[in-house]
Amino acid sequence: MREAAGLEARGLARPPVLKGQDGEGSVQVHQDDAMKIEGAKVFSVYGKGGIGKSTTSSNLSAAFSKLGKRVLQIGCDPKHDSTFTLTGQLQPTVIDILKSVDFHAEELRPEDFVTEGFNGVQCIEAGGPPAGTGCGGYVVGQTVKLLKQHHLLDDTDVVIFDVLGDVVCGGFAAPLQHADRAVIVTANDFDSIYAMNRIIAAVQAKSSNYKVRLAGCVANRSRETDEVDRFCETVGFKRIAHMPDFDAIRRSRLKKKTLFEMPDEDDIVMARKEYIRLAETLWAGTDPLAPQPLEDRDIFELLGFD
Repeated sequence: MREAAGLEARGLARPPVLKGQDGEGSVQVHQDDAMKIEGAKVFSVYGKGGIGKSTTSSNLSAAFSKLGKRVLQIGCDPKHDSTFTLTGQLQPTVIDILKSVDFHAEELRPEDFVTEGFNGVQCIEAGGPPAGTGCGGYVVGQTVKLLKQHHLLDDTDVVIFDVLGDVVCGGFAAPLQHADRAVIVTANDFDSIYAMNRIIAAVQAKSSNYKVRLAGCVANRSRETDEVDRFCETVGFKRIAHMPDFDAIRRSRLKKKTLFEMPDEDDIVMARKEYIRLAETLWAGTDPLAPQPLEDRDIFELLGFD
């Protein structure tokens, strides 16, 4: 009753739809043009938590490097293990390093926050704010600002953002402001596809004001792809790679290595070829997909649940 009275007093029949600069309902600040990444192809990797985004990102970075590309990978998770298999170690985060100099960024040198990993891949861990405080978007912004200040993007062909979980809030959607294409890592199960559906909606919201478009999805840790393919056919999406549930991939992470540093076992050779094929596909350019995400009721009807 109170809402109806308020709307009547304002001469409105229904609540207004907020149209911010980053999509309906958004109250985010529009990206400063000076912070745009130019000259490199930029990809953001999203997906349900624990689905293998970091493993996918690192092996994809390694694959791009094998194609002769100059690659920069930016981990956007407070866990700061995105580049673990590329460098063989956990790196300090950009936020931790900035804290150590009381946020006087001018005191930092590139080697303070960038580590060279496998085959020359440049590795950065942006990190994140303490739990329950701050915003991941600030962390991403500060990282890109540092990279531009030190001209570290000038000689880069490919930038890969490895983004925390399936979070689609404004903060962790911030890499979408920089990306040309978003890649979603999924598995052939309901929870992963449900998360993918939400991420599609987030990317579509950003695409109304930024250049980012969806490239497609990678079916990871999955023997079959039937559920993923059924979802893609329904919404107008596309599977662009398939990584079966090879134990060799799990073992490579335990050994702190990418697949490209592992012995030439059959499974490893097959997985390497798929990563190279994916890198070639992304470098050549993918169609700008515009799938229509499903409402919750519809996705449950499509895929069901246990």
